[in-house]
Amino acid sequence: MKIVYDTYDSPLGTIYIVVDEIGVRRIILFENEWLEYRNKYNNIKQDRRLCNNVIRELDEYFNKERREFQVPLSIEGTEFRKKVWEALRNIPYGEVRSYSQIAEAIGNPKAVRAVGQANRANLLPIIIPCHRVVGKSGELMGYAGNKTSVKKFLLELEGVEI
Repeated sequence: MKIVYDTYDSPLGTIYIVVDEIGVRRIILFENEWLEYRNKYNNIKQDRRLCNNVIRELDEYFNKERREFQVPLSIEGTEFRKKVWEALRNIPYGEVRSYSQIAEAIGNPKAVRAVGQANRANLLPIIIPCHRVVGKSGELMGYAGNKTSVKKFLLELEGVEI
């Protein structure tokens, strides 16, 4: 399977976009994660043409012109994680849900911690909006580990008061 990448200079810094023949495979927000990915897939080539639609939609999102992503996705994960990620995609732009609300939405109300782990394992941040999931009392919980400033920025971009 052909896998290519390109970069997008966002307000968050450089975003690395990886696509395959199916669709968007990875959105990497942090350079250290990109370097790890590059080391693992050292033969990956840059291809702006194949990544162009993703770059356009990200640009529209950051310019507040897009609320939902339409690009095809190449999602890999367990059935449980795929259910969680689909529930995240159903959170409307500018709204948040708690981890427990997501667990309830997928029909597994006791799986709150597993929902958190699925969020953490999301390979398509922004497109699959894990930033829209907050703690039960509305507090910002981890984003990519301890990068809650990114979550805060994305929510504020969408008009959510933090």
